[in-house]
Amino acid sequence: MSGLHVAEAGAEGPLLLCLHGIGSSSASFGPQLAGLGGHARVLAWDAPGYADSADPEAPLDLDGFADVAAALLRSRGAREEPGSRAHVLGVSWGGVVAQRLALRHPSLVASLVLADSTAGSGGDPGKAEAMRARAAQLRELGPRAFARERAPRLVSAAAPEDLVRRVADTMAAAVRLPGYGYAAESMAATDLRADLPALAAPALVLCGDQDRVTGPEASQTLAGGIHRAAYVIVKDAGHLANQEQPERFNAWVLSHLHIVTE
Repeated sequence: MSGLHVAEAGAEGPLLLCLHGIGSSSASFGPQLAGLGGHARVLAWDAPGYADSADPEAPLDLDGFADVAAALLRSRGAREEPGSRAHVLGVSWGGVVAQRLALRHPSLVASLVLADSTAGSGGDPGKAEAMRARAAQLRELGPRAFARERAPRLVSAAAPEDLVRRVADTMAAAVRLPGYGYAAESMAATDLRADLPALAAPALVLCGDQDRVTGPEASQTLAGGIHRAAYVIVKDAGHLANQEQPERFNAWVLSHLHIVTE
């Protein structure tokens, strides 16, 4: 789609696409753009309807978000040939989009990094209902109050105040309707557990040891269902491990890329 904002770093190496969580934007990958750009061509999108990206012209479901991501990869040179495929890093909801991208466009995806993610909220009626309620909460509270309420839970209890503030600021600048509502519905309607064995790409599954949102159990489900998966706990990190412990997170990603790069 037109009007998609993408932050980029690095001129050489494998292509790495970063997909943010449901309450975030490309700004959440600042530590990855800075820390991995010397080793890979790093892309971080603002999903359609988020931050500096245009609103989608029609409602998007999970397949729609995945297809936009696939088009972005192709526009940056990803192809089916070995050595031309992309690695896809998804945090939380971004990890769900990454899984669907790899299922729908397997020839474009060399590997996955699924960070503090899940197979979707559709397998738990309570979680699905809570996810669908978020759009109304955003409409009622507005982005700033909505972000202030949610941000503290996304990091560990010991996270510094400046990180909590940055997380809230990023969310407030990123979320709006209808895009956030489309993303929430895509989570509520999705349960990819039965599809995990069909993911052919090797995967690194990362989870903060103090993740209070999706939690280690959801990450263990992903790692257990994907045939070629490694599971790593990131110490002293909450749900946003890539922001709270960026050096540890980046080191694991670089190790993964070294192992799986074609």
